Amino acid sequence: MISFDKTALAIGCALIPLSAAASETVTQLETVTVTAKGYASDTLETPHALAVINADDIKESGTANPGALLRGQAGLAVASDGAWGENPVIRGLKKEHVVVLVDGVRINSAQPQGAIASMIDAGQLERAEVVKGPVSVLYGSGAMGGVVNFITRQPRFTDQAEVHGSLSAGLQSVNHGKEADAGLALSGPAHTLNLGLAARDYGDYDAPGGKVEHTGFSRQSANLNYAFKLDQRHTLRLNLQQQQDDDVWYPGSAKFANARLGTNTIHSPEQRRSLADASWEAKLGGALAPVVTANVYRQEVERRINAWSSMLQRDTVRNTVAFNTDGGGAKVQLAPAPNQLLLAGIDGWVMKGDPERHSDSNAPLFNNNQRTDPFDQAEIRSAGLFVQDEIFLDKWKATLGARYDRVAGSAKQMGMGATAKTSGLDHDDNALSWSLGAIYNASPLFNPYFNLARAFRAADMRERFEDSARGDGYYTLGTPQLKPEISTTAEIGVKGSLAANRYGVALYRTEIRDYIAGRITGTINAATGLPVKQTENLAKVVITGLEGEIEHRIAGGDYYARAALTLQRGDNQSDDEPLYQMPPHELALGLAWRPQAPWSAWSRLRAAARQDRIATKFSNATENASAGFATFDLGGAYQIGKNAVVRLAVNNLLDRGYHEHLTEGVSGQEIQMPGRNITVNLKGNF
Repeated sequence: MISFDKTALAIGCALIPLSAAASETVTQLETVTVTAKGYASDTLETPHALAVINADDIKESGTANPGALLRGQAGLAVASDGAWGENPVIRGLKKEHVVVLVDGVRINSAQPQGAIASMIDAGQLERAEVVKGPVSVLYGSGAMGGVVNFITRQPRFTDQAEVHGSLSAGLQSVNHGKEADAGLALSGPAHTLNLGLAARDYGDYDAPGGKVEHTGFSRQSANLNYAFKLDQRHTLRLNLQQQQDDDVWYPGSAKFANARLGTNTIHSPEQRRSLADASWEAKLGGALAPVVTANVYRQEVERRINAWSSMLQRDTVRNTVAFNTDGGGAKVQLAPAPNQLLLAGIDGWVMKGDPERHSDSNAPLFNNNQRTDPFDQAEIRSAGLFVQDEIFLDKWKATLGARYDRVAGSAKQMGMGATAKTSGLDHDDNALSWSLGAIYNASPLFNPYFNLARAFRAADMRERFEDSARGDGYYTLGTPQLKPEISTTAEIGVKGSLAANRYGVALYRTEIRDYIAGRITGTINAATGLPVKQTENLAKVVITGLEGEIEHRIAGGDYYARAALTLQRGDNQSDDEPLYQMPPHELALGLAWRPQAPWSAWSRLRAAARQDRIATKFSNATENASAGFATFDLGGAYQIGKNAVVRLAVNNLLDRGYHEHLTEGVSGQEIQMPGRNITVNLKGNF
């Protein structure tokens, strides 16, 4: 039964809430994406449900974490494990089933704790593009729920030498937060460069129930994009990224261990992500007009992940982990016929992980500093070959694609000591993905489409090899011989866009076979005293959903209305019960006032239903129902001259106490979301 917070809903509807995505200027609707087809394409020519979050949306969100940008979008949700970690969820599928990209490079890593989407700062972004539904044909393993591509500010060539820059500073009340961003853009006919810097310092935030400890963190990030035009046909690009986060805690992991240790909480004193990506593009011309692109990259994720004892006031488990990925690919886009566009390519990557763990396990002193590495010299190797053909037939546009992948996993050793395993750790997966879709462009406002696709996901490094205590209060056992998940999704929908108006509606059904999850076994791990989960394949999971959104300029004036609705249901047919941790139904409403400068105003109502369809057999009654809630945000902006703007916003205006159903951690101990938060930001351009 859908049960929203009635008081907040009534207030929001009475006020005709203003959209949080508003800005001080009229925002043009995004019509072109690069993620859905692998090249620039109009959203109305793409048989997928899409979402584009532009620069104004990002600024008005008031968040440092890109994952949080998806809240309030149709078909999208967020799974969080604290103030730092917020991961995108697409159509009920979480980070394992969503490929997260930064400028087209996947950043998915085998993370034992924390959010991959928080490893890029929102202040560095130009926009985010989301493809809902399977796109394994282009992106390989893991793209079952969809793809999120976070795109940083890109350099652009200009006829004359130009220099532009920006400075931004802001304050937040809920966590006494301080943040600053700076950007510099140099451009010319042959060279162009973008440099972005960001720094953030947040304290523990306040919730209606009181201060939530261990929710503060600090961050420094830098991003450099450089492009060099060799001639009119050839361009070289270099993308360098660096981010460091310090004093990151996962309060949802807090669990009472025993009288001597008290409560153990997972935290990361420091963590770092760096990326170096070099690419080449050639527009060769000729009858087929081929465009060739190729890139190579290296990404390094380094983290310290420790367990803090409240009684001993020190760490009793200390992990140093590094996941390094080397990858690259090449693709060619050409036009064999006037009504045809063909894309073919190859890509691959190798991820290596070799964590080092030290544990204090000699009760009652807990000071033996014993080496307990979860696995040794693990690798995941992936290689894929794909082809995609787009055919234009009058008002029909059809897209057909296929891909073959080989994903191999191996490790020298799994576990340590008497229970260590050195054999049976190698496992190879071969998978064929395909897609068939078409859209009929009857008019700008009426474009029905359908899509049928098969996708897959091979088990990640942690699911294969890691036996360890997790933040959910369980000791989870890896399984090296896990079979890959295979999904089939059918989607029908309709969308349209005209001037400042757009809408989209989609109905879908996803069936996943050999779904990978951790099942509670009912046994206890002798060394830790924790209940045990065993990673395994379920027989079958089915997810169905309906989503819709509309943005409308009211009577050609300065008001812009928006609504987004998400209805979804997941079923674990193996256990004949609801699928574990499905997002609730959700509704977002909005209206923005965008006259000519200098003033603008916005707000948004977001209402989530009670989620009482929970897993009891699979989770051993550890998934709790979550109450419905509604939040209301309000803000405005004033433009100072031509080069500066000040923004003032209040998030969770009614100071509602609530937690998201997808708040990760020990069931029943979920942390509350932040209470009323006043933010002020001043930005200047030159």
